[in-house]
This record gives sequence, C-alpha cells and structure tokens, in this order.
Amino acid sequence: MPDIRSLSALRDAEAACTRCPLYRNATQVVPGEGPRHAQIMMVGEQPGDQEDKQGHPFVGPAGRMLDRAIAEAGLDRKQVFVTNAVKHFKYEPRGKRRLHKRPNAYEIDRCRWWNDIERAIVKPEVIVALGATAARSLTGRPVTLAKVRGQTLAAGDSRLIVTIHPSYLLRLRDDESKEREYNGFVADLRRCARLLHKAA
Repeated sequence: MPDIRSLSALRDAEAACTRCPLYRNATQVVPGEGPRHAQIMMVGEQPGDQEDKQGHPFVGPAGRMLDRAIAEAGLDRKQVFVTNAVKHFKYEPRGKRRLHKRPNAYEIDRCRWWNDIERAIVKPEVIVALGATAARSLTGRPVTLAKVRGQTLAAGDSRLIVTIHPSYLLRLRDDESKEREYNGFVADLRRCARLLHKAA
C-alpha cells in the first residue's frame, strides 16, 4: 500500500488508478469528501451518473435522499465524510442513458485498498455501510444486509453500522413501503449519534 497521508494526495493517487477496468469508461474518479477528522464516515456502492459527471459523491437523487435522512437523524451533513466502495461509475449504455450496473467482487476487492487508506487518514469512530456492496468492502466478505442490520460490528478501530442504500428508497413505488423503509433508514442513522454519545 502506498504511503499516502493526506486526502489531497489520496485524490491524486485515485485519479491515476488502473487497478480494475472501470476507469476506462468512467468520466473521472470520484473520491470521498468531507472533514479530515470526521467522526462519521458513510460508504456507498459507487458513483452514479451525476457523480461521474460532477466528480463528487452523493450529488444525484440518492444523495439528496441521504442528505434529507442525515438531517432528520439529527446529524450535521458537513461533519460527515462520504465516499464509495468503488470509485468509478460502472454502467451499461441504453440509448442516451447510462444505466447503473452493480460492481462485481473483483472490482470491489481491487478498490478496497483506497477505502482502507481513507479510513487510516480520517479515523472515523463510526462507519455506515450503505448497502451490501459497501458492507462487503468494509468487512472483506459477502454480507446479507437483513442479518446484520441493527447490529454494531467492528471495522478495525471503528464501529460499523450496516443499512440500506438510499437509492433503494427511490426504487420503491408504494408510498407506505417507502415511508416505512425511510423511517427505518433514519433510525439506523440515529444510532450513529448514540454511538458517538456513548464514546464521549
């Protein structure tokens, strides 16, 4: 692993990454963003279409859903470090649209070392895995979300909470299901504040 000690050096190194083929078709790398010493780190799956175009994580529809949930959970979005398990957008073209395609195990594992460096620099007290891809990256093994949701796991020196990815909420068509799942998502994020309070 390279000796990278700052987020700016990490961004430069990620921009030159060719560890898996995803860099070939993506517009650019999308590095993590947030305070250098954030207490909370949230890890998604991969950049989406808007993130790939703008070069920033969670700026599309799922990002707006995440921002809303963070605020409702009583957390300060500006104090949260947000990133993704995979740093390049994986998609398949459909006419003029680019449809999200889930990263495979190889791509997740090849990108994992960037997340390890991020965690070593930021040193978050609590990490939130947004979905199964992020959970796999953070634990190094496949994770069934339903089995670990609600638990507090270990991720190095940090505590790990596994929850849904906000894009899941966007796919729900039934209002009752969407409200129920959204409330559960906010409740998961509220656990971050409780864990930090216990540590204080």
